[in-house]
This record gives sequence, C-alpha cells and structure tokens, in this order.
Amino acid sequence: MGLDLDERVWDATTFTKNRDRVLDEAVARSSFEAVLERAGRQRLLSRAHFTVDGTLIEAWASHKGFRPKGSDDDEGGPSFRGKERKNDTHESRTDPECRLMRKGRGKEARLSYQGNVLTENRNGLIGAEVAIGEGAAETEGALHLLESLPGNHRVTVGGDKLYDSISFVEGARALHATPHVIQSRKGRRSRVDGRTIRHPGYTASVRKRPAVEGSIGWMKQYGLLGRPMFRDCRKRNWVMLWNAGSFNILRIAHLEAAA
Repeated sequence: MGLDLDERVWDATTFTKNRDRVLDEAVARSSFEAVLERAGRQRLLSRAHFTVDGTLIEAWASHKGFRPKGSDDDEGGPSFRGKERKNDTHESRTDPECRLMRKGRGKEARLSYQGNVLTENRNGLIGAEVAIGEGAAETEGALHLLESLPGNHRVTVGGDKLYDSISFVEGARALHATPHVIQSRKGRRSRVDGRTIRHPGYTASVRKRPAVEGSIGWMKQYGLLGRPMFRDCRKRNWVMLWNAGSFNILRIAHLEAAA
C-alpha cells in the first residue's frame, strides 16, 4: 500500500467500503471489457467462429442445509439419506439461489450454479457468466452469450452433444449463428443435418471444440472457480468475470510473446 512503518493506517470502515465497491459486478465487468478492448486493438479477437460450453460451480453451502421450503424442519436431523429432495420443494438455508445439480446420469448431485463460457476459436479468448441452475440453464446461458456478441453478422458456434437440441439450434440460428454442434443420435434424430456437416467449417469447429474446456480447467485449478467462498448468483458472476479476465490477460501475453 506504500505506507511507512510509522505511518497512520486508514480506518477499518474505509477498507470495508472499498471491498463492497470491488464486489460490485459492474466493476468486474468494466475490467473484463477493458481487457477485451485491448485484445481488439491488437486484432486478437475473431468475430466469426466461436465455441460454447458449460460447467457446474459448486456452491458454498452444505447438503445438511438443503431443507424443505418454508419449514424449520430438518427432516429428522443431519442425515438425509434415502429421503427425496428436489429443487421444487427444497432450498438451501445458507444460499437460497443455488440448486441441486449433477453433471450427468449416475453422477453425484451437488449444490451448484451453472457456469457458461464462450470462446473465440482463433486465439482462445473467452467470455463467461454464471446463472442459476434452473431448466435448460446451460443452453439458455450459451444463447445469452451469443446474443451479447457485437454486430449482426453471421457466425458459427460449436458445442458438444448437449447443444444438439431444438431450443439451442433454433435459438442460435435466430441470432445469425450457424450451429456446428456435435450430433447426438441416441434414440432420436439430430437437429443438425447434412446441409451443415458437409462443410469443411463444421469439421474445423468440431476439432476446435475441446479448447474451451482448457479455459474452464484453468479457472478451476488456478483461479477461484473451484468452489468460490461467496454466496448468491451476483457474487458468483463477479468471481467468474474476474477469472475470465485473468485468463484473457494470460492469453494476450502469450500471443504477444509468440508474435
């Protein structure tokens, strides 16, 4: 802080007020956008080809606090094994906005939020946000990130089999984005037909798709996204933006060094 050992330290309330300002989502978004502006000035941003992906961000809440809504009943104590618990009927006492979610069938359900990431395919710079895990939060969040892209020109967007759904494919096309998602034919017809997959661009998007997982892994391993010690969706989005901005700064430095 630049203080001498014998210099007077500010009042504790000053730090408290500054902390509240930093925790404002608008500050994190302003910093995140400033990083992207720098990348744009250096022509590091692609405006044509993107990839989307989602991840679960574990909530800072305990399973024991996930109890029936509007009731002080703890369902017979701390043990909840063998008892049905649903988001429609239960909520966390410490973080009411988190939801009980699982990565897939057979996976353990945890109290989590939905994190969504959009990466541009050329240089791997990302955009990100956090949403409450309700309904199709992953595909809806991906569409929201696509909608936030500047301009009205046509782009392509890659994704895994989860995004091979009517809601995402039609929603992407309405946003002038050609869906280059991996086909899912398990028990149904893929929403992406031969008119799309026959083009070389589709193959290129499929090959580029795994790169988005690297940014998510970095934010969880080296950033604060593993299990942030913050509650409510707004603060989780704050953490996500700071992590995405930090990842972009490192990517820009790497690209500058390579150039």
